[in-house]
Amino acid sequence: MTASEQASGQAQRWILQFCHGYDGPFLDCARQYAVLFKGTPYKVCTVYLTGAPSAEVERGSASDEVIFLDYSSRQVRGLKLGAIRDFRRIAASRDFALCIAHRFKPIYVALLGSGLPVIGVHHAFGDYKRRSRQLFANVFRKRLSLLGVSNAVRDDMRACLPSWPAERIETLYNRIDIEAVQAEQVSREQAREHLGLPQDAWVVGNVGRLHPDKDQATLIRGFAQALPQLPGGSLLAIMGSGRLEAQLKALAAELGASDAVRFLGQVANGRRYFKAFDVFALTSDHEPFGMVLLEAMAAGIQVLATDCGGAPEVVGDPEGLFAMQNVAGLCQCLVTQAGSHQNSDVMAKRLCRFFSDAAARECFWRLATVSQLIGPSATMADG
Repeated sequence: MTASEQASGQAQRWILQFCHGYDGPFLDCARQYAVLFKGTPYKVCTVYLTGAPSAEVERGSASDEVIFLDYSSRQVRGLKLGAIRDFRRIAASRDFALCIAHRFKPIYVALLGSGLPVIGVHHAFGDYKRRSRQLFANVFRKRLSLLGVSNAVRDDMRACLPSWPAERIETLYNRIDIEAVQAEQVSREQAREHLGLPQDAWVVGNVGRLHPDKDQATLIRGFAQALPQLPGGSLLAIMGSGRLEAQLKALAAELGASDAVRFLGQVANGRRYFKAFDVFALTSDHEPFGMVLLEAMAAGIQVLATDCGGAPEVVGDPEGLFAMQNVAGLCQCLVTQAGSHQNSDVMAKRLCRFFSDAAARECFWRLATVSQLIGPSATMADG
């Protein structure tokens, strides 16, 4: 017990964060929620259900303690009894105020393995479409609150759980550590040199798996249609790999745009090189949020996205949106952007106002107070 704890007569209290794993964006999701408690009386213990122990993951979790249960995906199918026993042991090991659980399996384990209040964070659509999950959530509704990473995800959950009070299913946007991301990003010149792009070209960028959900086919069609109206030598640069690569290359050839479409493949730490792009375009089918848009905004480049899922909430500007699979709409957006002057200050202000750690911390504590999940002794970090 620290001197300040002894003086106040209070034992140290903890927040238990429970994550399915740390692959892809989920390590940063753990960081996002751990830093909510920076400057408060609480410490954070983050537990990963799957994934081997990793010193890099420990550092990236921004937590006071990290525990790896090291289950395989196969081992956490079905009833997950071993995981429930392990979670019960951890929950009893210290004075936890509540559990923040990401995705349905950790929510399931946390509710069955403890008596803690649980905040369930959902990162995708359809998590409560199944009748069995609706019944489970209703059984535990007195100590379960739900957060969606966008209003679109929140509204999807509310539609599946219509009897729940609105304040029990809310939104807490994904966010980034803006300063850390910007410090990692290299200059436009360095980025283009690394990616093999001409320094003088007007470049449309896209990052994502080459998968039907990401709909790069619409991106290629829209770019090819816009190409005669874009600056001479304009390029579309697609960063990522996947099973559709051959089909997408064939499509570019069919449209006579092979020379203007660059497939960059999988690029390590791809967000470091976003300043290589003049515009970033996301053509995904119902993206729950679109973290890549935040990384592009941090680079100071204009973003375009489909008008569906959570992406419109990130982009904000209606002129940066086009209907899903609407080739003509995307074409017009690209032509408009090629002839406009980018206002990076507007994007920077939007990023800080809605999608920064500071903005999320303020929103979280407001929601937690309304839901009475955390006692009044927990205060936000200074400033």
